Amino acid sequence: MLCGGSRALQHLSDYHHHHHHTSIGLGFCGAKIVQLSSFFLRPSQAIARAQRSHKLRHRMISSSGFHYKTSCETTPILHNCFSQREDDPELPADGSTTPVSGGIVALGKFDALHVGHRELAIQASRIGTPYLLSFVGMAEVFGWEPRAPIVAKCDRKRVLTSWDSYCGNKAPVEYEIEFASVRHLTPREFVEKLSKELRVCGVVAGENYRFGYKASGDASELVRLCEEYGIGAYIISSVMDKKQDKEKRDSGDSKDRGQVSSTRVRQALAAGDMSYVSELLGRAHRLILQISPGDIQSERRVLSVPRSSVLNLPPGNGTYKACLILVGDDEPSVPCSVVVDTSYIHVETEELQQLCNSDWSQEFRLLSVEFG
Repeated sequence: MLCGGSRALQHLSDYHHHHHHTSIGLGFCGAKIVQLSSFFLRPSQAIARAQRSHKLRHRMISSSGFHYKTSCETTPILHNCFSQREDDPELPADGSTTPVSGGIVALGKFDALHVGHRELAIQASRIGTPYLLSFVGMAEVFGWEPRAPIVAKCDRKRVLTSWDSYCGNKAPVEYEIEFASVRHLTPREFVEKLSKELRVCGVVAGENYRFGYKASGDASELVRLCEEYGIGAYIISSVMDKKQDKEKRDSGDSKDRGQVSSTRVRQALAAGDMSYVSELLGRAHRLILQISPGDIQSERRVLSVPRSSVLNLPPGNGTYKACLILVGDDEPSVPCSVVVDTSYIHVETEELQQLCNSDWSQEFRLLSVEFG
């Protein structure tokens, strides 16, 4: 797929006429692509693409999210859904690049790195080199009260690396932009930045994605502007939360239509529902503690670590069984139970001596607690 051409999501007229009761995808299993434009491929283009269908089908990788159900067998495959005009501009010849040049960037707020975010990365990886475009400093700009992140900053690379098998052995890389530098950009200016400054080849976003100053742009405008600036725009349907359907949970978020969200993860953590948290995240929640030897109060089989040492959001106060504690990347995990209270994280384990015998020569060490 060429980068730099003018592209828009397109429907083949034959599919539209004969399969109007079936959701049309872009050859992706696990998420439905939302049609946002009505351009048609010329017959010669359609025939050429059909001849490549068998080869392309083998490059499609099935995803395995928890909260949605789409079958490759029931979703018609629409290959190479972008056209290129002969007069499309080429990339500038000055040789300048950015870390995301030529890549496919997923757009969103990636606080939790949950299964919905993972699905964006999966779709990006099926098109090209996947990146997550994250904005930092939003709390400072808006004056929000500081709050602990769901995923510790030092743990985000590990989580993204764990998506490697879902993304065709192409784990996404996170690229950060200061929110203050884009806050006042109009939707057009934002897409222009993606195209001319960051030089991305395409973007992937959810159907509810908003962007631009005061969130004035929506997914359909993203597609229109990306076409104008010659980059691909891929819009996917939201990954829905099945527990919402079963228990009618209300996240209290006016934008919540039942999709997996970071707000839901925070609420599940506050409730101490770690099974639900694991479903939303697609992995066990890991709490990262930055500690020094003086922080640890050991009594019998218990390590008591002050909450001031917590680098991300712990679950609500309570007792949690079947957890694991990890002192370092190269050391084996140790079974434990955890008690969370207002002041401390108490870790109880039969193998306390093994932890205490670890190398504490460094001033600070990271202690990880994984909740089962």
